[in-house]
Amino acid sequence: MYYINELREGDNVSAIYFCKTKIVATTKAGKTYYNLMLQDRTGVIDGKVWDLSNGIDHFEELDYIAIDGQVTSFNNQLQLNIRRIRKAREGEYDVSEYMPVSPYKLEEMEDALMGIISRVENPHLHALLSSFFLEDESFLANFRKHSAAKSVHHSFIGGLLHHSLFVARTCEFLANQYPMLNKDLLVTAAILHDVGKLKEISDFPENDYTDAGQLLGHIVIGAMWVNERIEKIPGFPEKLKDELLHCILAHHGELEFGSPKKPAIIEALALSFADNLDAKMETFTELLKANENISGWLGFNRLLDSNVKKTES
Repeated sequence: MYYINELREGDNVSAIYFCKTKIVATTKAGKTYYNLMLQDRTGVIDGKVWDLSNGIDHFEELDYIAIDGQVTSFNNQLQLNIRRIRKAREGEYDVSEYMPVSPYKLEEMEDALMGIISRVENPHLHALLSSFFLEDESFLANFRKHSAAKSVHHSFIGGLLHHSLFVARTCEFLANQYPMLNKDLLVTAAILHDVGKLKEISDFPENDYTDAGQLLGHIVIGAMWVNERIEKIPGFPEKLKDELLHCILAHHGELEFGSPKKPAIIEALALSFADNLDAKMETFTELLKANENISGWLGFNRLLDSNVKKTES
């Protein structure tokens, strides 16, 4: 199989890929062509079909397609110029080869998250976490395999678990470093801060925004969902509920980044830093992985808002 992260300019490719997107476009001269995004478990690559008259069978977005083409470079980005396409037949491909997945084992990450939950001592917060992760098998199954984003960071199977675990670990460290932090509140907020993504983003292979995701966003969805669970826990303190919901609502840190509120308590501030740290580190990690055969400067990255460079030590 020709994995996308192994393709090089000039390669002739005959392979099956997952067609993530298909856009029918028109050149300046008025000629129709296809603009595709092709995917396997190692990454994505743009595909162009300039000649639709020969060798291009009917296919749709989200189909698995067998292609013949050549790898070219445009604006320093590789793309596939495709000469032939047919829809792949059942049995010709293994779905697990086409969906990106966390580099860490899902079972090990789940065990680590359960360990953090077991260390939450506040009975109300522990009951809340238990209602999601210990008592709701359907929730846990979805949380384990779900993506944390459409494309920005952790946009792979297990991405939500991966991101939530790393943020929770960072928050445990911060709470041990800064004793003024309410550790149980901070860690609970870290574990629950992105649960709304289960309803904001659809499952693979689509991994795209739902109507609720477009209309409400994961921050509001998550706060509403957590509040619903809290209402079912007898005696849950009102102030603790408000502080936890505030942490979720403020975890992007700034209004322009999508938070309905800016952090007003120290735990919310710590969570916003931990969330941003893991998002940025994963973004940089994925960038380095995508350019593992390139040394030196990698160009401007809009997500990091900087020209970025590989460390040469």
